[in-house]
Amino acid sequence: EPDMPAITDKFTGEPVLKVQRLGHVTLGVVDIARSRRFYEQVLGLEVIQPSARSMMIRLNTNHAYAVVETGKESTMTMLDHNGLDVGSEEEVHAAHEKLLALKDEWGLKTVTEPRHMHGDTSFYFTDPDGNWWEIVAVREGGYSVDFSDPERDLTGLHEFDGEGGNVNFSHTHDPNFRARVREVLDAKSK
Repeated sequence: EPDMPAITDKFTGEPVLKVQRLGHVTLGVVDIARSRRFYEQVLGLEVIQPSARSMMIRLNTNHAYAVVETGKESTMTMLDHNGLDVGSEEEVHAAHEKLLALKDEWGLKTVTEPRHMHGDTSFYFTDPDGNWWEIVAVREGGYSVDFSDPERDLTGLHEFDGEGGNVNFSHTHDPNFRARVREVLDAKSK
């Protein structure tokens, strides 16, 4: 299997579909009543229940999750996680301590140790349904701010393909890596 380029280019044509927004994603849960209690009492999410087998969850955004009772545990992996933003590294560590203390009471299967990775501090956990979540300290506005900051976008910067080492896991949230990006951008503009 040949190496595929990691850095991509921007599409400039017309998309096939004309959708209005990325509006929701869907999570499966085993027991909707237990999951609702967890989402409200532990995670502090806003919840409505439009049917006996489903609910909608959100927090401080118009993006919602449709939650559907499937009766089966999730097959989600840690890479497929759902991100929950907090305001500081201290809040990440405090949330970690609280979830460790509640792990058995709420049936959390995994709670990883906090780590500083690609410029963010976070940890991961699985909820009672096996869905993965990340508690992460990000800058004000979360990841959506990246769309308005050109230093956060590697699109078209093929100089970062095939550098070896850990570049494929480097992330522009990391100030050291972003400094390397800035050097490349500055050199291109000269």
